[in-house]
Order: sequence, then structure tokens, then C-alpha cells
Amino acid sequence: MAKVTARDFLRRKVEGRKISMITAYDYPFALLADEAEIDVLLVGDSVGMVVQGLDNTLPVTMEEMLYHTRMVARAAKSAMVIGDMPFMSYQASIEEAVRNAGRFLKEAGAAAIKMEGGSEIREQIAAMTRADIPVMAHIGLTPQAIHRMGGYKVQGRTEAGAERLLQEACAVEEAGAFALILEAIPVDLAKRITAQVSIPTIGIGAGPYCDGQVLVLHDVLGLFARFTPKFAKRYANLKEDALKALRDYRDEVQRGVFPSEEHGFR
Repeated sequence: MAKVTARDFLRRKVEGRKISMITAYDYPFALLADEAEIDVLLVGDSVGMVVQGLDNTLPVTMEEMLYHTRMVARAAKSAMVIGDMPFMSYQASIEEAVRNAGRFLKEAGAAAIKMEGGSEIREQIAAMTRADIPVMAHIGLTPQAIHRMGGYKVQGRTEAGAERLLQEACAVEEAGAFALILEAIPVDLAKRITAQVSIPTIGIGAGPYCDGQVLVLHDVLGLFARFTPKFAKRYANLKEDALKALRDYRDEVQRGVFPSEEHGFR
């Protein structure tokens, strides 16, 4: 299978072929996702919650994101790898934003970056695009803005809110973004945005009319137990399988069943 690129996104939208995308944070799971022929692996700053055990994504650093992106990039043979710009890695200045974005490509092996925001990051998107760094934008519920938004709340439910998101979608497209994540917005609004912009939309809690979908790996596999977002679908329950395996191992060690003679050397 040929490597998925940013240019393939527009082709998929034109052809009406949906884009599959999932988060990945390490080599073993990225290898599985790539073998499953998932189109895109997003090394999300959600690593802070599902891997590091944090309450939100804000403390995640650039160095941590680069570390995880390197592992995922080593595993991805056909999937496109996108690195997620963490909080305060792009907000302070355009120069710093471009430099940090470039590190994902130069040092970590990503093919593109993702960052949260709409009109307020137009200049960063344009500067990155000029520097040949493909940018995936992200509007709607943006987790790095939870304090401003007052928590993880659906966005764009009012007429004014919907109009603002429509304008933001157009703004990031005009700035040069090659794709756009729509998170936690009403289905009808996501459908309108998808029809209005020429770049592909990737939904997460935005309904079935987007050009593609993304979910957190740990939600899909049933590995994250603290909470399950309404929009997530669990396709496996690996937590229970893992618990059973570990308990069986513990019991066999305690009973002297493992290791047996067959597990030893002569």
C-alpha cells in the first residue's frame, strides 16, 4: 500500500472516499494500526490523558510529543503520521510556531502537523505552509481551550456559534490548511462546513457527513476506563482481556505452575 500523503486528502474528498484516522502514541500500537491499513496516525496530545494519566492535555510538552511521534513514525509504512502541536508551542509567536512545527518533520519523521484554532492562527498556518509544512487545522471543541470554554462542551449550537465556526473553517482553508478536524459540533453544522470548504473534514463527535473520522485508539480498543465520550465507539475490550491474562499469570506464579520445565534451558 502506497504511503498516504496530504495530496491524497483532497483526492479522497473529490472521489467521495472516506478517510480513516486514529491516534497512536507508541511503536506497537502504531504497527497494528498501520497493518490494519488505517490511513492516518495522529500522535495526539491526548497522550497526556490516556498514557500519562493527566486530567487534561495542557501539561504535555514539545519534547514529549516529539518522543512519541518518533516511535509512531518508525512503525508507519503506509499510514500518514501527523504530529499534534501541544499547548503553547505555537501561540506565542509565528517564528516559534514554525520552528516547532518543523521539528515534527525534521526530528520526528511526521509528514504534517495539527494545531487547534481557527481565525486566530491564520498567520501561523500561512507561515507553516510557506515553509512547506502541511497543516491540519482543528476547530469546534478544542481541548487546549477548556478553561476558556468552561469544559468539554459541544460547540456551535447557537446560530452565532455556528456562523463563527463556518467563518473559522473558511479562514483556515484560505490560510493553507490541507484538512480540518471538526470536534464535538452538531451534525447539521458539520455537514454544512464539509460542503462549504474544499479541504477534507475529519470528524470526531461531528456525525457521519464529514470526509473522514478520527477516534482515540484507547477508546476504540477499550483500554481507557476513566470515561467514554458519547461519540466514541468501542470495538474491543482489551482492558478485560489484559486483566484476565495478568491475573492468570499471577495465579500460575503463586501456584508454582509457571515456569514449567518447558520454559527452562538445558
